Amino acid sequence: MLMIRSQLVGESSAIQNIFQTIEKISQTESTVLIIGESGTGKELVAKAIHDNSARAQKPWVVVNCAAIPSELLEAELFGHTKGAFTGATQNRIGRFEMANGGTILLDEVAEIPLHLQAKLLRVLQTKQFESVGSSKTVEVDVRIITATNRDLEDAVQKKEFREDLYYRLNVIPVKVPSLRERRSDIPILVKHFVEKFNQMTGRSVEPLSGQILEALVAYDWPGNVRELENLMERLVILKGQGTVDLGDLPHRVFKKYAEERPQGEGALSEWEFPRMVLPTQGLDLKSIVDAFENHLIDQALARTGNNKNRASEILKMNRTTLVEKLRKRGLITPLAKKSLTPENEGGQVEPISQ
Repeated sequence: MLMIRSQLVGESSAIQNIFQTIEKISQTESTVLIIGESGTGKELVAKAIHDNSARAQKPWVVVNCAAIPSELLEAELFGHTKGAFTGATQNRIGRFEMANGGTILLDEVAEIPLHLQAKLLRVLQTKQFESVGSSKTVEVDVRIITATNRDLEDAVQKKEFREDLYYRLNVIPVKVPSLRERRSDIPILVKHFVEKFNQMTGRSVEPLSGQILEALVAYDWPGNVRELENLMERLVILKGQGTVDLGDLPHRVFKKYAEERPQGEGALSEWEFPRMVLPTQGLDLKSIVDAFENHLIDQALARTGNNKNRASEILKMNRTTLVEKLRKRGLITPLAKKSLTPENEGGQVEPISQ
């Protein structure tokens, strides 16, 4: 088996299947259609195909078809001549010509307007096209990879995408799994991103473990790997150093974990009670108890979206006691306390630093 060069991270069977697919198709010149939800890493898969192909040392060109206005997309893809339209002050080659000899990725290919799809179909069939405003035929040697998060078969049925083009693009389909379909990769990805952003930002956040990882694995990640990467960047930057707590997680992530994890009855259950071995040199009991209390308060606030009325009910303490504890930790400013009114008694005014 070849050693696949890729920026994809993971060890799950789902991602291993992707590696095996990359190995097979990178040795061919076939057109590839990569499908999958937003944020799953479709562009990384396409780049891995290019990097492991005979074209690896040739140009790699990416076009986000959804990010370019439809009236400019043709000129962007195929180039234009001077005076072809308003603003065309000089000749310009397009992305296809830039990619000559290499690979072009047409990301969000479903967003290409119908009138351009016929021209794209011709390029697929003949490797030829004309620039906007020119009658001269340009011939290129380009491998075409496309990607989309839309159902192209459905778009064909709705007459939003050409059927003949769809079949030309769908020679080798590659389905990139969502993050919830490869949950076993989440701890690996978390470690990778924390190390990456520690190095990039000069921070020293410790590796995430325990309940933090359990909460991250339990979450469904609608934004997939991109959402996870963005959250790790946020945690590293805001935390700066030390250990990430459950209270540092966004409410949407913690909520699912809190709903699904085992619940103790009455006092703390054995599952919930922290196991700690007394060090031989002893410890500062008050600081340990304070830290444990703060940890539980942070969890209650995270679970309730910083609503202090509900958090105090969960903790079975007076709201005023909770507010006082937060003030002593510097998490509520005197100004915020003065702004409390019966209307905002739910705790939405008082700022809580995470």
